[in-house]
Amino acid sequence: MTIQDTTVEVPAPTVWPTLQARDARALIDWLVALGFDETFVYSDGGAVVHAQLWWPEGGNLMLADHSVAGDCSRQTGACGAYVVTDHVDEVYERAKSAGARIVSELAEQHHGNREFTVADPEGNVWSFGSYRGEPRKS
Repeated sequence: MTIQDTTVEVPAPTVWPTLQARDARALIDWLVALGFDETFVYSDGGAVVHAQLWWPEGGNLMLADHSVAGDCSRQTGACGAYVVTDHVDEVYERAKSAGARIVSELAEQHHGNREFTVADPEGNVWSFGSYRGEPRKS
């Protein structure tokens, strides 16, 4: 099964991590190479003003070029994200094929997770693993 074949129904996201990039188009392409789907990009004068990417196993993110952020401007390359996947090995191979800088190699963790960490071209750090978090307390 590939990531694109996932048929799990997931609710629409209500929390959207947002990133700014020196080169949003390049960051979008890099994230797509790892398995994200590009769902929407609005550009103006060559700058990405607003983009939305979807993670097929659930979750979305938004990003834009830092140059058009205006009052919402923040530092580029300062994000850290953990992305849950049932396809850790496949995403790891995609990351290596995309030339990602490996921060932590793919490994079994002491708490039972299989995960790895890469840095994107902007310096953001992305961990991909099987850990879905602790259950909510009722």
